[in-house]
Amino acid sequence: MTNKLVIILGSVREGRFGPVVGSWLAEQARAHGGFEVEVVDLADVELPLALPAAPPKLAGAEYPRPAGMAALTAALESADAFLVVTPEYNHSYPASLKAAIDWHFTQWTAKPVAFASYGGLAGGRHAVLHLENVLTELHAVTIRDGLVFPNYFHTWQDGQPLDADAPTRAKVVLDQLAWWADALRVAREKAPYPG
Repeated sequence: MTNKLVIILGSVREGRFGPVVGSWLAEQARAHGGFEVEVVDLADVELPLALPAAPPKLAGAEYPRPAGMAALTAALESADAFLVVTPEYNHSYPASLKAAIDWHFTQWTAKPVAFASYGGLAGGRHAVLHLENVLTELHAVTIRDGLVFPNYFHTWQDGQPLDADAPTRAKVVLDQLAWWADALRVAREKAPYPG
């Protein structure tokens, strides 16, 4: 069975580089062969910062999300695995990504999440460290290996990373995501996650 991989573009900033990274990753994931791939761009999603009083875990299906968030919710719900593309803003990740996470809960539960980050010298690694903490709280399984693109403004050309090892590193991450997606999907089908 092919797993559904949702690639999330976390930045909504004007002139962002995330769509370039996301497009390349989608190409790698489709070539991998283990995934049905969907790219979700948070710039296309209504993401208010004000949240309803009851948290989504308690409200369940009655949680009042904006109509403009329906496609995002459906994508997260149907995903077997996630690959989050994030820049680093002030040693963390974008508010748009936090809002998308906070509007959901069970959609992340017992599913694997890998990261591709980009930025200056650190390549967005600080953002990933914060995301790992947040998604662990939601019972997601974060993948240790990830893709890091430091100084992306010098290391990409024509939509491709100049590092010849990047496709190999992407395959490692995708192989791990596929393994975890298989294992966790079987586990979820066998019994509901106790969280």
